[in-house]
Amino acid sequence: MSTLENRPYDTLKVGDQATYEKTLTERELVLFAAVSGDMNPLHLNDDFAKTTQFGGRIAHGMWSGSLISAALAMTLPGPGTVYLGQEVKFSRPVRLNDTLTVTLTVKELRDDKKIVTLDTTVTNQEGKKVVTGTATVMAPTEKVTLEAPDLPDISIG
Repeated sequence: MSTLENRPYDTLKVGDQATYEKTLTERELVLFAAVSGDMNPLHLNDDFAKTTQFGGRIAHGMWSGSLISAALAMTLPGPGTVYLGQEVKFSRPVRLNDTLTVTLTVKELRDDKKIVTLDTTVTNQEGKKVVTGTATVMAPTEKVTLEAPDLPDISIG
């Protein structure tokens, strides 16, 4: 088990940064399709995807978006964060085996409601931006350290 630790609102400063990384595998792609219900053949059918402008299968845009959510929940501000909103722009396709890095940067702090605005940038393994945007969250006010739960092993088939 790994330990999860947050950054309460009163410890945050404009310019603070954190990163989160994940690789898109076939398993991830298929599980995302199953959970979201988005079975667009652009994501799941090699023959169909080869006929598109992308020349092959690509990830769901919101798979990349979900990594931003994970980065907020796991790194900055971390456990206890409440996601309020997200502006997102998809600028380049994500392909199988791409490794994406989410970079979160604190842009603005709103003391009255403990709201944090963060710039969100997702880059691939070549350093090319695939997603940019801005997230708005309510940061936790208390320090929390806890063990990450064990998630069940999910099989496809």
